[in-house]
Amino acid sequence: MRKVLRPVVLFLLVNCLQAKSRKNILFLVADDMRPDLGVYRSGDPVIHTPNLDALAGKSLLLKKAYVQQAYCSPSRTSLLTGRRPDTTHVYDLIHYFRKSGGNFTTIPQYFKDRGYNSIGMGKIFHPGQKASDFDDPISWSRPYFHPDENEAYRGRSHSWRAVSKDEYNDKPLPDIQLANKAIEVLRQVGPAAKRGEQPFFLAVGFYKPHLPFVFPEEFLSLYPPENINLPKNGYIPAHMPPIAWSKYWELLIYKDISELQVSGQPNTSLPRDVVRSLRRAYYSSISYIDNEVGRVLQELKMLGLEDNTIVSFMGDHGWQLGEHGEWCKHTNFEDALHAPMMIHVPGITDRGIITERLTEFVDLFPTLVESAGFTPLSLCSEVNSTQTILCREGTSLMPLMKNPTRKWKSAAFSQYPRYLNGLLVMGYSVRNERFRYTEWVQFNRKPSFKPKWNILYGAELYDHTTDPGENYNRANEPEYHDHRVTLMSLLHKGWRNSLPPP
Repeated sequence: MRKVLRPVVLFLLVNCLQAKSRKNILFLVADDMRPDLGVYRSGDPVIHTPNLDALAGKSLLLKKAYVQQAYCSPSRTSLLTGRRPDTTHVYDLIHYFRKSGGNFTTIPQYFKDRGYNSIGMGKIFHPGQKASDFDDPISWSRPYFHPDENEAYRGRSHSWRAVSKDEYNDKPLPDIQLANKAIEVLRQVGPAAKRGEQPFFLAVGFYKPHLPFVFPEEFLSLYPPENINLPKNGYIPAHMPPIAWSKYWELLIYKDISELQVSGQPNTSLPRDVVRSLRRAYYSSISYIDNEVGRVLQELKMLGLEDNTIVSFMGDHGWQLGEHGEWCKHTNFEDALHAPMMIHVPGITDRGIITERLTEFVDLFPTLVESAGFTPLSLCSEVNSTQTILCREGTSLMPLMKNPTRKWKSAAFSQYPRYLNGLLVMGYSVRNERFRYTEWVQFNRKPSFKPKWNILYGAELYDHTTDPGENYNRANEPEYHDHRVTLMSLLHKGWRNSLPPP
């Protein structure tokens, strides 16, 4: 009997010691934030994001990270489950993955199930009963927190507003409340984490720079009006198929914009002063969120938790600020699909690592699992991914932390749905090192959730070597025929055929 018990006791002791040595995770998300951060861009205007730039300086900074769909709930669902939209079956704001796709394990749920204190606040899942059954309760160890929302900060009378200090001191802005709550929670859970009793997974979802752009007025001074430029390409791409366009309804619902009587149609535009004002307000909102992120990171440091806490930060997708005359997300253009992402792993990324390799938001789940010291997730099966509770459709980024220039996945995949005369059409888009190629094809929803590649409603091919602004659709140009054939094959074969070599 003693010979049997000793290995069991040793096994339990080893697992106990491993649990105590686990790193905490601080999971930060900003809503509608494109990569307009100091570390991603240069030129006018200079974007003031000192806190996120400092975090990037000790992180794996992903210069070419792409979302799976440029829309809040589909993108966040893919990020949080590690599955792509055609697996989650979430393409809008009214379907919940546990009902439409499968009972998939989420990132916070994974760590909760392994002894972490999993705490969520703000916008992590898309909120509401339909999209997430009110923030996916099974993912969290305690009741979810949402800040109080003052109608003056969220109404539709104005697309942007700078709030005076007197007003937000009297009625705190939601993201200020959120940072305050995150600091409060860190003070609560920090001691147990430091003693090795229970690590934490703390998810903080900031609401800005989502419309309306509401922010403390002092951030406007960072962006003098004379420094705000108009987009260089305020016109649609040449030969763009009509189905690629979005009428940016999300902006048109605001009274100050609707009063301009703009249509949102291709090759129409907002008045120049309005474009400049919106861009200035967006940049100010980014700096506001950077400030709140900085407050949380400073508290992490003050509590002595910095050296044992993995920190990830991302925007949930990109955003269009008048490029092509477009606004908001809802397209397959580069500006909508490209988003910021960085991951700090103490002891591994401390000196800062930058990679230009193509990465995807589904890569985050397996990365956090491995960086926390758990067994790597298995790749989802091609035949029964929807029946598998825990698996991955992305790739751990840990190898890029060792060698950021190594051979990596050959493409990133995204998609966006459209309705055309009542018919569901899916725009499937693939991005490799040189090109973005998109096909708008008929899509079968239930039960197959598969494209009909032979029923095509439009194609787009943009050569980023000569046309980084995606201003010329080359899909039907003879000199690009061979490139299109290659890209078509890449798109149709799908993401499994583009995974990194072992």
